[in-house]
Amino acid sequence: MSKPEGNAYEIYALRYATMSPRTPSMNFLAPDPHDSAAQDLDYFVWLIRGQGRDILVDTGFNAEEASLRARKLTLNPVDALERFGVPVSSIRDVIVTHLHYDHAGNLDRFPNARFHLQEREMAYATGRCMCNGLLRHPFSVEHVTQMVRHVYGERVTFYSGDGEVAPGVTVHRVGGHSDGLQVVKVETARGPVVLASDAAHYYANLQRRSPFPIVYNVGDMALGWETIERLAGHPDRYIPGHDPVVTEIYPRASDKVDAWALHLPPTRSFAK
Repeated sequence: MSKPEGNAYEIYALRYATMSPRTPSMNFLAPDPHDSAAQDLDYFVWLIRGQGRDILVDTGFNAEEASLRARKLTLNPVDALERFGVPVSSIRDVIVTHLHYDHAGNLDRFPNARFHLQEREMAYATGRCMCNGLLRHPFSVEHVTQMVRHVYGERVTFYSGDGEVAPGVTVHRVGGHSDGLQVVKVETARGPVVLASDAAHYYANLQRRSPFPIVYNVGDMALGWETIERLAGHPDRYIPGHDPVVTEIYPRASDKVDAWALHLPPTRSFAK
């Protein structure tokens, strides 16, 4: 794999799990009444490579969590990274977009990593809202407790809004889906690419301005879409968190694991 020059990074989406079938009401807060079918849900972690470092965005979930939530785990993300040629011991920085179960599992598997998290997400995941079953459901107490342990181990860097993890890699709190959800802007050879995580599960959530049903604050989610568009600067330069379309329009990057190169241009454009 070529190493980018300057502040240009490579980004890879590694798919580790799927969920099917789904109904439109599972994907949109206000589904189109004419839609009878819905896209499957893909689960990804994202690897940012460049400047002599590997930065992981989110950590997925393991087989136990997959069984609890009836998800189809293809491969633990830690094993996917290893097959992709990245030993987890070499990961020094892990950006956690939010603490939901599918983004913050396996936190005990990265012995040398520092974790990058929004302060509001930690407060939300350990505060009074977790007394509500609906808001609590996407979280795992084991994952949140593990992050608390990392806090006590002085292994967490907190952000309050915008922050820089590395030159050309910045985080931006957008909230909405979860109170402390952050997106990640990465400088690449094709311009800034925004890993939107669950600010938009699907391209259509943002394009239609129609929220995914798991949402803490609809107003923040709507403003978050505008932030993503501004940061990306082009509709082909943001990446939704769970959309199978990503695997159809970006080049495959490995024959050993489900991986796609997001720093390369997509084969289909969303520009109007």
